[in-house]
Amino acid sequence: MSTITNTLKQQWETLKAESPNLRIRNAAEQLGVSEAELVATQVGETVTRLRPEFAAILTDVESLGKVMGLTRNNECVHERKGVYLNPDFSSPHAGIFLGEDIDLRIFLGHWAKAYAVAEKSEHGDRKSLQFFGKDGLAIHKIYLTADSDAAAFDALVAKYKADDQGTEETVVEVPLNIDEKADADIDVAGFQAAWSTLKDTHEFFGMLRKFGVTRTQALRLAPNENFAKKVEKDVIVKMLEGAAESKLPVMVFVGNRGNIQIHTGRVRKTMWHGDWFNVMDPDFNLHLDMSKIAQTWIVRKPTEDGEVTAIEVFNELGEIIVQFFGKRKPGIPELQEWKELVASL
Repeated sequence: MSTITNTLKQQWETLKAESPNLRIRNAAEQLGVSEAELVATQVGETVTRLRPEFAAILTDVESLGKVMGLTRNNECVHERKGVYLNPDFSSPHAGIFLGEDIDLRIFLGHWAKAYAVAEKSEHGDRKSLQFFGKDGLAIHKIYLTADSDAAAFDALVAKYKADDQGTEETVVEVPLNIDEKADADIDVAGFQAAWSTLKDTHEFFGMLRKFGVTRTQALRLAPNENFAKKVEKDVIVKMLEGAAESKLPVMVFVGNRGNIQIHTGRVRKTMWHGDWFNVMDPDFNLHLDMSKIAQTWIVRKPTEDGEVTAIEVFNELGEIIVQFFGKRKPGIPELQEWKELVASL
């Protein structure tokens, strides 16, 4: 073990002793390193480094049974329990899991490192698969639950164990792409016409690229307020509380560079904890740091199935934190109850 790794490990142990409830992501931030670098210091003890065969590993996760998938960004955490069903990595653009419970859009070009982790605690072992980007930021984690097959987990770890079990991790900085053209350099009329004639919500991203606009710039330049209207962030709380009260099924999208995780269904229990607004249901948890929200928009897009309405939430860099929709599928119009709920906000 190198002196650098040993020193980092000691720093982390000291920090854990001082703040036993500190989460590893926050510990990494305090120590000025990435989360992957902290995880690597435990290789050979509670951590096993896996080969970066991400599609194969994820395909084998079905064998674990019911697990909890976690995807997060700096402002929001999305946790969903279920079985990893129907994987498809045939597209060069995105891999998918398309189950009623586990619903993912995976961008493997951003995945770089994989670990199996067996955390020791007073409540017993907590086993997980953890995946990180080139910059050492966590992309996706899969935790065993009481209903998971622990033997299948051990077999998966043995199958994909890397030859290199070193405790040092190499990370590279991934630059943020937040440059924005001046509005005067945008073909605003063409952009507005394109938005007005969309046929599918999935065309929206391609439209942004075609006209060279950022997402928040697009919302500012929308054809009119029916297409995009800026609102106060407390709309999110009112919407989730209203959906819970009316038993209205919603869709909740949370992602980062490498993965988008989707919950489709009802929300039941909502609650505040400090600055965080939370959904705390048996199979779905959402944790949203309301203090870090910079912009909230109600956004509408025309499609062949009728108008689709979303609530889109952004941080101060213009990065999307979370999106909310009414439950829907292609070919089926948006729920009228969702339209009415959003209109009431």
